[in-house]
Amino acid sequence: MRLVVALVALVGALALVSAGCGGDDDGGGSAETSPATTQTTGGEAGDAANGEEVFASAGCGGCHTFAAAGSSGSVGPDLDNAAPSFDAVVTQVTNGGGAMPAFGDELSAQEIRDVAAFVSGS
Repeated sequence: MRLVVALVALVGALALVSAGCGGDDDGGGSAETSPATTQTTGGEAGDAANGEEVFASAGCGGCHTFAAAGSSGSVGPDLDNAAPSFDAVVTQVTNGGGAMPAFGDELSAQEIRDVAAFVSGS
């Protein structure tokens, strides 16, 4: 349940960050050639396919609606509408914010980047 609450808070924060950054902007990162991998400006990549598995195992769908995951949670922000950037997802999942707890101590840095790649669609 704590993970679900954390993910809901993450999505809410991501929606705010996304709105403040122009919505569909990718955060300025450069994409690698693989469609399942995204790269931030710092060069740290995330694997969207693995991120889908982490999203499911961490219980993110219990709080968030996200069509790609087949989830319809209503506690946290709707990730389809929020369309957060890769970097915004990494920050929110790592540090938490709002009602969402931080997952920096529960998920590895790579798992967080993987979830960010999945959620951001990068």
